[in-house]
Amino acid sequence: MATKPDFWEDARRALGRHDPVMRTIIRRCGPGHLVSRSDPFQTLARSIVGQQISVKAAQAVWERVAAASRTVTPERIGRIRVTTLRGCGLSERKTEYLKDLASRFRSGEVDPAHWRSLGDEEVIAELVKVRGIGRWTAEMFLIFNLLRPDVFPVDDIGLLRAIALNYAGEGAPQDQEAASGNRHAKAAAAAIGERWRPWRSVATWYLWRSLDPLPVDY
Repeated sequence: MATKPDFWEDARRALGRHDPVMRTIIRRCGPGHLVSRSDPFQTLARSIVGQQISVKAAQAVWERVAAASRTVTPERIGRIRVTTLRGCGLSERKTEYLKDLASRFRSGEVDPAHWRSLGDEEVIAELVKVRGIGRWTAEMFLIFNLLRPDVFPVDDIGLLRAIALNYAGEGAPQDQEAASGNRHAKAAAAAIGERWRPWRSVATWYLWRSLDPLPVDY
């Protein structure tokens, strides 16, 4: 059974105590909690593979990459031929991104060993130097790999739509604005999210589940 983050129950109680809407969402969602993907390279590699394609397509491509490399590690991806990766269904650009990621892991430029001692913004600053990784991907990594408790990804359309749905009477963006991810929607969501500090990752997870009962996993 996946281990529950040690802050989870404290976060649930605090969010429910201070926010009646969130309390209702938490009760409706029932049991469940954030689960970490433990391998940093695979987490980031999968995020690159899955960009701008459906979940089903991303899974199919990932399985072909995993089969071709036998084990998805920086060393194996570094040695595998570009033509082989392209044959797995990766675009030329994604192939370049995956190779760049592997190179940075092998050189130590990207070093997971010291991330736990860094603040959230410091980890994001390091990750976005890698080709193919933007702020949203870095934030997903903080939530789902490092289990940081107070990440609030206002570029995430699902989060914006959940806030629009659940907080319509509190200055939340309209659903149309949320779906477009415009500046006003992000600013309004950020303002509402201030009440959830220092547990905004947990609030985000529950808001995602208010749209889809299946736990989110990136």
